[in-house]
Amino acid sequence: MIVRRILERVAGMVVVVWGAATAAFLVLKLVPGDPVDVMLGVSAQASPELKQSIRAELGLDQPLIVQYLSYLARLVRGDFGTSYQLRLPVTDVIGQQLGYTLQLAAASLAIALVIALVGAVLVHGRASRGIFSVLELLAISSPPFWIGLVLLSIFAFGLGWFPVAGADGIQSLVLPAVTIALPVAGILGQVLRTGLEDAEEQPFVTTARARGAGSARLVLRHTLRHAAIPALTLAGYIVGSLLGGAVVVESVFARPGLGRVALAAITNRDLPVVMGIIVFTAIVFVLVNLVVDLAYRAVDPRIETPTTAIRGAR
Repeated sequence: MIVRRILERVAGMVVVVWGAATAAFLVLKLVPGDPVDVMLGVSAQASPELKQSIRAELGLDQPLIVQYLSYLARLVRGDFGTSYQLRLPVTDVIGQQLGYTLQLAAASLAIALVIALVGAVLVHGRASRGIFSVLELLAISSPPFWIGLVLLSIFAFGLGWFPVAGADGIQSLVLPAVTIALPVAGILGQVLRTGLEDAEEQPFVTTARARGAGSARLVLRHTLRHAAIPALTLAGYIVGSLLGGAVVVESVFARPGLGRVALAAITNRDLPVVMGIIVFTAIVFVLVNLVVDLAYRAVDPRIETPTTAIRGAR
């Protein structure tokens, strides 16, 4: 049974990545223009013989199905192709910028978790929770670029506490990370607070209190674990917010990273890089979902599948 479940999960991951790769390939073929002209840039007026030789070298003169199968074969080998503009392997382009985006994502997630836990666990009283809920709603509703511009205006241009742009040192990471973290913290805080309130109505809370459990022990050992289960279902949303926010935030704060690379690739029609980032993002999503599946069992051993986890949380 366990082996079958693992195989089903792996098969589902493969299907998702294959679907993303296929969609990326179709986008490449549907975008108007000649890839060779994009590659040559200012030399696009080269002779037809030169263009034809480049097409043959890239396999662009092959039938569509042959190009598709060749593309999938390269992906299986870990070959994402070569950037039209940078003339580097796409894996190298992604690898050079991945560290910056991971730093930003990790810092954003840490800040979001702290804010969400503070709002859900430490804020008590009807009035305080109401104020915090309004702030969460404001954070969720605000576009990341607007949050970034406000933070820049106050803390960079106004107070001068943080640099305006770049990726030198921890100080340059603070404002971009907070920009991405605030909307994530808003939705996480709402889910955690609802989960804690639901957990407090469960029979196990009455039993724990009867055994002498204090408020802190009750939250840390019982209700917070219960509230974490529905929060785990937001893993896909969180990853999407971190990656999607990076595209905007890295541009606003002039930081290097996958977001700026993706934006530049789209602007310059560097399609192999766009396709590579799409496939890479799909791989990240399936890996995150796998980790979440394992985390369900760690949070509550009684849970065996994500479906039962969600049902149990309700």
